[in-house]
Amino acid sequence: MTSPARLDLDPELVRTARRLARHAAAPVVSIARRHTTVSVERATLRLAGLSGADHERVPWVNHLVTAVRDQVGLEHGVTTPVYDALLRGDADDLTTLAQKASSGNVSFRLPTGREEQAARRAAARGVGVGLKRIDSARRTRERLVSRLGDPRQKPWIYLIVATGDIYEDIPQAQAAAREGADVIAVIRSTGQSLLDYVPEGATREGFAGTYATQENFRLMRAALDEVSKELGRYVRLTNYASGLCMPEIAALAGMERLDMMLNDSMYGILFRDINPIRTFVDQRFSRQIHARAGIIINTGEDNYLTTADAVEAAHTVTVSQLLNERFAKEAGLEDWQLGLGHAFEINPDLPDSFRLELAHAMLARQLFPEAPLKWMPPTKHMTGDVFRGYLLDGFFNLVGAMTGQGILLVGMMTEAVVTPFLSDRDLALQNVRYVMNAASGLTEDFHPPRDGFIQTRARQVLGEAVELLERIVHDSDPSGDPPLLAAIADGTFGLMKRPADAGKGLEGVVKRAPGYDNPAITALDAGVPAPKVTAPKVTAPKGGK
Repeated sequence: MTSPARLDLDPELVRTARRLARHAAAPVVSIARRHTTVSVERATLRLAGLSGADHERVPWVNHLVTAVRDQVGLEHGVTTPVYDALLRGDADDLTTLAQKASSGNVSFRLPTGREEQAARRAAARGVGVGLKRIDSARRTRERLVSRLGDPRQKPWIYLIVATGDIYEDIPQAQAAAREGADVIAVIRSTGQSLLDYVPEGATREGFAGTYATQENFRLMRAALDEVSKELGRYVRLTNYASGLCMPEIAALAGMERLDMMLNDSMYGILFRDINPIRTFVDQRFSRQIHARAGIIINTGEDNYLTTADAVEAAHTVTVSQLLNERFAKEAGLEDWQLGLGHAFEINPDLPDSFRLELAHAMLARQLFPEAPLKWMPPTKHMTGDVFRGYLLDGFFNLVGAMTGQGILLVGMMTEAVVTPFLSDRDLALQNVRYVMNAASGLTEDFHPPRDGFIQTRARQVLGEAVELLERIVHDSDPSGDPPLLAAIADGTFGLMKRPADAGKGLEGVVKRAPGYDNPAITALDAGVPAPKVTAPKVTAPKGGK
């Protein structure tokens, strides 16, 4: 694809924006490094192989972490007391230990001296199995991409499939891939982000989505591998690493070879009222897993524009993108893994709405030139008029073609009316194909005037973003919270006010004690070499659409 036209932005202002984002993020990263959560500890045991659930479908990993916390706390990490119990002969494996712990038949302790060192060595070996499995999955992906090829051109066409029943999702996902979808997203059942456990096994009862479980991941990945071989191009799989179990879902996704994960630094805080500290601790661990696994993250800035005005709040999207970039880079993600979000959500009745959308999309593309970017279709102003909606989606697709977006989520004309039928998806994909075939080279001809409407609007949004970052960094807060947490509490993003000492999951946050040990974090912080993999390249497929 031809490189998109460039805006005449002040490079010093761009550098200032990134420097301010780094300053705003630093105290929050420090907090994340000083705390753990129940989900981080559960994710670590999942890497060590603990799975399964009791007859009430409560995962054994929840039982085991709860038992350790009740007896000795989690301040030193869960793995040392767990592996100490195994070495003392309380059980032969993690599953048996969890089962015994659930009925109160295990006494945990914090060992010292040689016993402590032995437990830590055993824990590192156990967790290392999961990390090796993630490494193996990453190598398998690269091997399949090399053999089958990637889509012929970008943006990758991203389509949502989620009926609630994984066995219904599979044929629909394969059909979508045959019609041209490059990425299949299985959105989660409504409310799963607020469950403090990961459901077990294949599920058939989700509402407005399908539960994210390890078995569902495995089934869908196998189905897409099958259709990838049929089509001669690798079809990617997306799910959601967010909510109260963000670290666990990230670990399961890495082991089951998902390719993309929804993973935003503030989405759970703003739109699910999850405690900010819980979220930032969990997202750092989950992003470290994604970095190791070679997973592309998708961030959720599009959601801000569903609650705030897309013109007035445009600069908050830019600020969030810069913060998401900074948190991601600190966790080890590379530019090619940053599917930073933005959306086509300006009121279409507003004069020059298309020109404004184009300015905002061009700004994002130029600020993050090496990131794929995830371009989201209109939802807020879809009225139920399917003809008008189909036209709006066409304009959205046109902006995506003109500005070189990397990941384009297919808009549905039945948005806000019904859950899309297969026929709706087919029409939506026809819309995308027409626009991409007819206008993908338009970037070669499109060059907005230096001081015209589009250039001026983009510079205005960047300037407002820098002003907001300066306020966040430099304003003092009486509560003593880091400035970014104070800004979140004040409703700066998405008009949602979320204080740092409230929200769901706060009770699951634990301050690390001196001597805290988590072998997964130790390995990830140390940058244990993962397979050397470059950014995915667009190569011609061997066959199929």
